[in-house]
Amino acid sequence: MKQLDYKKEEAYLRAQKRLKELKGFYWHTFWYIVVNVFILIMIVSNTEDNIFHFGTLATPLFWGIGLGFHALSVFGKNLIFSKSWEDRKIREFMEKEEFTDKYE
Repeated sequence: MKQLDYKKEEAYLRAQKRLKELKGFYWHTFWYIVVNVFILIMIVSNTEDNIFHFGTLATPLFWGIGLGFHALSVFGKNLIFSKSWEDRKIREFMEKEEFTDKYE
């Protein structure tokens, strides 16, 4: 019985850590959007500046790269190649092979 309680507590602690990581990423994304909308409004209101100047785009560009790495650290490789994607592709390949075997 003690082993079961330990496993539940361990699972709870892992879930709590995962929640903290997700909240951190969501706050990071929120502030990225807020700050960059503010910068965009300031640029648009000041028509003397060139919008496509590197200094203008540096904050969203480099912060966006950092946000992308943060996303990779939180979601890992499952961000693009998730388990459901793998399962879908396997079924697709199996169906394709089955179709080709029927008509050969």
